[in-house]
Amino acid sequence: GAVVVLVAAFFIVFAYSTADIGSTDGYKIKAKFDRVDGILVGSDVRMSGIKIGSVTSTSLDPKTYFAEVSISVQSDVKIPADTSISVAAEGLLGQKYLSLSPGGSDEMLTSGDEITVTQGSIDLMGLVGKMIFSQTKKDVEQGN
Repeated sequence: GAVVVLVAAFFIVFAYSTADIGSTDGYKIKAKFDRVDGILVGSDVRMSGIKIGSVTSTSLDPKTYFAEVSISVQSDVKIPADTSISVAAEGLLGQKYLSLSPGGSDEMLTSGDEITVTQGSIDLMGLVGKMIFSQTKKDVEQGN
């Protein structure tokens, strides 16, 4: 029994250290989205496909009903103030992450600043449903 517990503990420590789940040392910035489906604490923050940080918290603003996301960015990566951020996926049904598109400003974001240009996640199932039902409605109207 003790061997099983030791092997399990070793596996958990190994998985945690290789998964890069721990918080990123760096500065904190935030952004507000209309929806962040699939974004969780620990989700990647990437720029040009390279991980530069991670999501540290998500919450709902009770006044605006926007999703507030706090992220930690590596201290050696400087982000222009006019950068945009969007929810992206690794594939059609892949893992979600936040993608930064750098702007051209000479002014850089500092800890506590907010990215104001955001694009939330797209409800893929809702779009497919609309397409199917709109096609069915056209078929009924045309007598097909």
